[in-house]
Amino acid sequence: MNAGDGGAPAVTPAPLEWKFSQVFGERTAGEEVQEVDVISAIEFDRTGDHLATGDRGGRVVLFERTDVKEHAGSQRELERMDYPVTRHPEFRYKTEFQSHEPEFDYLKSLEIEEKINKIRWCQMANGALFLLSTNDKTIKFWKVQEKKVKKISDLNIDPFGGVANGTMPSSSVSSSQKQYLVNGCYTDGSSECLSNDVSFPPGGLPALRLPVVTSGETSLAARCRRVYAHAHDYHINSISTNCDGETFISADDLRINLWNLQISNQSFNIVDVKPTNMEDLTEVITSAEFHPTHCNILAYSSSRGSIRLVDMRQSALCDSHSKLFEEQETPGSRSFFTEIIASISDIKFAKAGRYILSRDYMTLKLWDINMDSGPVSTFQVHEHLRPKLCDLYENDSIFDKFECCLSGDGSRVATGSYSNLFRVFGCAPGSTEATTLEASKNPRRQVQTPSRPSRSLSSSITRVVRRGSESPGADANGNSFDFTTKLLHLTWHPTENSIACAAANSLYMYYA
Repeated sequence: MNAGDGGAPAVTPAPLEWKFSQVFGERTAGEEVQEVDVISAIEFDRTGDHLATGDRGGRVVLFERTDVKEHAGSQRELERMDYPVTRHPEFRYKTEFQSHEPEFDYLKSLEIEEKINKIRWCQMANGALFLLSTNDKTIKFWKVQEKKVKKISDLNIDPFGGVANGTMPSSSVSSSQKQYLVNGCYTDGSSECLSNDVSFPPGGLPALRLPVVTSGETSLAARCRRVYAHAHDYHINSISTNCDGETFISADDLRINLWNLQISNQSFNIVDVKPTNMEDLTEVITSAEFHPTHCNILAYSSSRGSIRLVDMRQSALCDSHSKLFEEQETPGSRSFFTEIIASISDIKFAKAGRYILSRDYMTLKLWDINMDSGPVSTFQVHEHLRPKLCDLYENDSIFDKFECCLSGDGSRVATGSYSNLFRVFGCAPGSTEATTLEASKNPRRQVQTPSRPSRSLSSSITRVVRRGSESPGADANGNSFDFTTKLLHLTWHPTENSIACAAANSLYMYYA
């Protein structure tokens, strides 16, 4: 991997020392978490200055970075001064709004929950933030903008009471019920105009002051600009914005639709894997993502562990893929759980688009789009759970959908696990970095002792398989794993070594 390809630099970087930065929504000991407060989506914007989270209650919460604003000069100016930037990213609560409400489909007798499945940022314009949020059926396009509250001040003195700012005294309320004409007289024809108490300066009428509109405090307003609905028969699992800034895709189990941001009543079906007879169905779409720099290329993953690369220039309906990425089964390794744990829950492109990161139940895999014979690296996330697959199947944990992310330079990857743990792996050639961290104020409480990567020579290409610290059935401290506390959602800052992850209703942030 080369730095220019969105991969690691030629020199193997040293393992990062991760430190706790912030927590929002921290739980007290024994506090019960409400289901609607559990975070279900998390995403940095392209600049890394804003972070959005969505929860099961249909709310979207925005955070903004403060450490850049509070210090004079931009980062670029500080770099010109050769001033070391050692501050870690600090965020504060910005605003929140109700994105989705629970609905009921009367035709299908189906309840549509308000849970936010995905959030994706769009390009900023005129200082306003734009983002897409979706639940199972409906996608919404939101605009969040600061609005100044305008007030009228500097009014003329009221002629009846001599009170400034146009405020009328209580004794003059009854006399003020009459309607005025433009010249100040009453509409009932009476000649009583201005009060005799008003003194005119010699030489003419007193000068009139024009009222002034002043902008006072600013308030954030979130407005739903468009609603993209009634285009999916199955639950939406992915949305992805295009680098052209005009279009986005939405994917459900069987179809991928292409939308224009400006048109909410029409979409184009570009991928359809639904068979004529549903009994012939062998796989479903699990995730879809646009290429970060080529607006005509997208990738989507399936429940059978394959990733298909699609070029929209080839045809209007992209049923035939341009490339297929899948790992061949090792002979004799097939079991009842093989297909279940092979299902890919998330895919992400590296920043430059050369590599694709995928997450299945047991592993992270890094794929080179120029090499479809197999992954270039495989990282085993929680291999010690393999003997417990039967128990995980019984309690449905085997169907948990973990997300994954890459660092901005592509030299590291991260994903979540159980007991609120997350793993960070180095994917540079020769790197042995495999760190286990806990989503808490003391992330290093999980002692990590990385093992040497084992190499597999199953093909002509040497692929790295890295495990990190493991002990069967227990974490590094000897504690049994808690399958009810799972870290499904996390995201990496686009330019810095900073990770935000969601543990139940709490948002934890770390830096290195």
